This record gives sequence, C-alpha cells and structure tokens, in this order.
Amino acid sequence: MDKSQNTCFQAGQAKGQTQEKTSNLMEKAGNAGQSAKETCLEAGKQVPAKAQGAANTAKDAVGLGAKK
Repeated sequence: MDKSQNTCFQAGQAKGQTQEKTSNLMEKAGNAGQSAKETCLEAGKQVPAKAQGAANTAKDAVGLGAKK
C-alpha cells in the first residue's frame, strides 16, 4: 500500500468512526428528549391533584370544607 492509499484508508476510517460517534450521540439525545417528555407528562398529571389538595386545605382553614 503506497502512501496515498494509506492516507485514503485512514481518512475512510476516521469518517466511519465520526459517523458512528454521531449516531451514538443522536441516539443519546433522543433518549434524553424522550425521558424529559415523560417527566413533564408525569408532572402535569400531578399538578391538578396537588391543586385540589391545596384548595381543600384552604377551604378547611376557612370553614368551607366538607363536614365530617
């Protein structure tokens, strides 16, 4: 293998490694995005319940809560 062939071979290897690293990073970014989405959805489900609990506590504090 002469010098120019070796240089081309090394360039091809570098390109392949770069593509593989890029693919891995994109996959990790996608996974992080999906995780963030799921976290936001879960938090969104909890907000109404917490708001209702706060409202009930306020009603109880001023005597408007449900009679027990």
